[in-house]
Amino acid sequence: ALFPSRPARNPRMSAHPPTPSRTSLWQQYRRELGFLIFFVLILATSFTLISWNPVNDRVIEPFTGAIARAGGATLNLLGQETKMNGTIIRSDRFAVNIRNGCNGVEAMLIYFAAVLAFPASWKARLLGVGLGFVAIQLVNLIRVVALFLTGVYLPRLFDSSHTVVWQTLVILSGVLLWMLWASRFAGPAPRDPLAADKAQSA
Repeated sequence: ALFPSRPARNPRMSAHPPTPSRTSLWQQYRRELGFLIFFVLILATSFTLISWNPVNDRVIEPFTGAIARAGGATLNLLGQETKMNGTIIRSDRFAVNIRNGCNGVEAMLIYFAAVLAFPASWKARLLGVGLGFVAIQLVNLIRVVALFLTGVYLPRLFDSSHTVVWQTLVILSGVLLWMLWASRFAGPAPRDPLAADKAQSA
């Protein structure tokens, strides 16, 4: 009897088509997730460190005093005739006390954490830290001077300027400075080796 012949199966042919390789969420977004994880860790560590009493007393308080003296000297150049008493800038018409939160340290720590967590060369990171320190403290000095002058000439606007306007401007300046640094000094992102392999095999 004759039976219909079946075509020979090609051993290279599989019963199911190959499924495309799937990349995990970490592989797909590892740069972004890595940046976020390191940013949170650095920020939490730095804020914990400055809240420790020995660091606050030996580092933060003297630094805040230096900020106050710089603000008083600038106001004297503007003819305000201020006198210093610790971190207090005083004149015959107004007085302001430079405390933690008014020294620009928090804004600097947020900026430093973003710079150090960003995947860039250490040379670019150190450059970003140095430029950021100078720029943020310059903005903060302007804040101290502007708030004192607001207290002298527009005292009704002092509270809103202190808690809303200048707090926002200092933090915003740090964010904008980081964006500028990341776009101009951090350099291009390294090539993804998985993406390169896929491009070569395509």
